[in-house]
Amino acid sequence: MGERTRLWAFSHVLDGAHVGRDCNICDHVYVEGGAQIGDRVIVKNHVMVWEGVTIEDDAFIGPGVIFTNDRYPRSRGLVEVSNHYRRRENWLGSTTIRYGASIGAGAIILAGLTIGRYACVGAGAVVTHDVADHHVVVGNPARVAGWACVCGVPLNDRYCCPRCERRYCLRDDILVLVE
Repeated sequence: MGERTRLWAFSHVLDGAHVGRDCNICDHVYVEGGAQIGDRVIVKNHVMVWEGVTIEDDAFIGPGVIFTNDRYPRSRGLVEVSNHYRRRENWLGSTTIRYGASIGAGAIILAGLTIGRYACVGAGAVVTHDVADHHVVVGNPARVAGWACVCGVPLNDRYCCPRCERRYCLRDDILVLVE
């Protein structure tokens, strides 16, 4: 646990997990050993962060978000798959939430995906594919619904932010801040 990180009631951070500095880990959060949480991350109530999940600095994880770490889970006691579960690399999916991304309340993030920098996942979305930087995704399955500013507000059709007035342009389908 990093300096100045707050861990609220009924939350559990297991041995082998890393939680950075200045984080806020709210009530009833479960962080499994092997999970990595960067600096200044907010993890709201009732979130489960499993081994194999990396959350980079300055991300926001809304209430009730569920991460997964096994793309095709089975009971480890099932004879037909017992060999599969003997080695971690056979089943453990690495999921990465990049710098500044926001995951809305109740979203489900499947194993082995990357949510890009400043991306926004809408509340209740079920994310089944990678999400590119600055993309806004919504629905089940999650689909692209627009672009997000670094401040989190969706951009208008001219790639301008109505809140902070930053302007962007598209270059090779990549959102670029205009200086």
